[in-house]
Amino acid sequence: MTSREVLTAVPVAFHPNGELDLEGSRDILRFVAKSGNEGAFVLGTTGEFPSLSHEERTALVTASIEELSEHMRVVVHVGSASTYESLRLVAQAREAGATEIAVLTPYYLKATDAALLDYYTQITAAADGLDVYIYVFRAVSGNFISNELMATLAHLPNVVGAKVSDEPLEQIRAYREVVPEGFLIYTGSDRELGRAEEYGAQGVISGVSSVFPKPFRALADAHAGGDATEIEKAQFAVDEVVDAIAGNMGRMKAAYGVLGVNGGTTRMAIEPPTDEVVAEIRRVAALYA
Repeated sequence: MTSREVLTAVPVAFHPNGELDLEGSRDILRFVAKSGNEGAFVLGTTGEFPSLSHEERTALVTASIEELSEHMRVVVHVGSASTYESLRLVAQAREAGATEIAVLTPYYLKATDAALLDYYTQITAAADGLDVYIYVFRAVSGNFISNELMATLAHLPNVVGAKVSDEPLEQIRAYREVVPEGFLIYTGSDRELGRAEEYGAQGVISGVSSVFPKPFRALADAHAGGDATEIEKAQFAVDEVVDAIAGNMGRMKAAYGVLGVNGGTTRMAIEPPTDEVVAEIRRVAALYA
């Protein structure tokens, strides 16, 4: 089991009027394909998935498989507010050729553990032939997977791992203690690539690496080599790019513009970066792109 993997959380490009920019999205995917990262996580939070129609998702998941599958693993996010819609998205991902899917907890309304178990039981049963990752992000979904529930979910059919966003590394360790050997866990905390292994994670799913992959590759290589000086240098670079982008899709699109990639703009209510922020993005791009 490889440690310190980087899976890139991929943004989606939109035109200034909010329409989907499919060609711009393909430009982003082609850029990600050259990153050297182990995988891509598509149609997730970084992809502004709540704003996408079913038809747009069909086009985007197809483009993602076409542009990325020869270069890296592709994990397609299929979580939704309802079991009904998630099951439709599982079928959509399978039809497009996906082999790995991630399922966010239902969101907006609070759900009990019993309701969450029913949700995942139905979805995983429908996912034969697909590897399933439980996606935990209570800061945006409003729902959390307890340690006890994770222990149960980890034994459902087709479940192979979890993505855990905006939780401390101690929560990764707590999950690791209750899941089977070989269960994959990824943190959504970009800057913790170096430390995540100590807590039982295989790596990170990182939106920042979609625009600045080189510092993440350097940090993974530095840890593999074990040179403390190189690790410190690489961690500093990762911290710089993470601070500049701050997990913000508007800043990611600005960075694509700096890098000459047609990243388009955002669709959701995301404030465009200020001139000062763009200047900082240009600075880190000159150093680390």
